[in-house]
Amino acid sequence: MKKIIAFGASSSKTSINKQLATYAAKQFKDATVEVLDLNDYEMPIFSTDKETEIGIPQLAHDFYAKLGTADLIVISFAEHNGAYTTAFKNIFDWTSRINSKTFQEKQTLLLSTSPGPRGGSSVLEIAKNRFPFQGAVVKGSFSLPSFYENFDVASGIINPDLNNQLMGIVNSIEL
Repeated sequence: MKKIIAFGASSSKTSINKQLATYAAKQFKDATVEVLDLNDYEMPIFSTDKETEIGIPQLAHDFYAKLGTADLIVISFAEHNGAYTTAFKNIFDWTSRINSKTFQEKQTLLLSTSPGPRGGSSVLEIAKNRFPFQGAVVKGSFSLPSFYENFDVASGIINPDLNNQLMGIVNSIEL
């Protein structure tokens, strides 16, 4: 059975991006899904001085190892001031010190959502452009606008057109 690692790139305990990543990951047939919580990987703010002082934290190695177990990585990005959240960026920075190909040539599905009509599209564009350089094999991307109008915890994406868009991407990815 194939394995999917999914997470919301946010440290919010009620992350709407974690909800979207979990929903999307569970749409794949015949796969196990492990949902990560970025709060389990909280480390000092990355700097080369800090790396010289303490080395690469074990949590960065743990996160990198988790990614290595996946056949598919599903990430949904929260957008803070048009870019990655600090929590995600810090984990990303530390993990890239282990291997600049952080995503280890794994198939990757990139998502984003927000309460607003752009659905985190600015951060999604950053990730789509950056992640191939970091070893992600980007198989698709999807932005869900206006999360609270288009998503229900029990049902998932309730807008049929948007759900069909996501399902088209899911169905195009071979695990």
